[in-house]
Amino acid sequence: MTGYEESYPNACLEVGLTCEDCTSHTAGEVARVCKGLRGKSLGQMFVQLYPDPACARMHGHFAQAYQDASPRPARHETSPNRIAAVA
Repeated sequence: MTGYEESYPNACLEVGLTCEDCTSHTAGEVARVCKGLRGKSLGQMFVQLYPDPACARMHGHFAQAYQDASPRPARHETSPNRIAAVA
């Protein structure tokens, strides 16, 4: 192990990267290329990307950032004309 591998998150902070910034950015990129991850799959992705125990506390932040960055399915609004046709 090198010195950087032993000193997370200090190594990140030294280069100006906060845990929140790191996980938010990564979650956004993961949402762009891996659509539809949920639950265990999203948790496994986090552990694969952040295997260091010092990063574990950011799991929830990563999951929320992934959800925020994921495209929302289009919602079909019911038009007043459609409601009248049904009534």
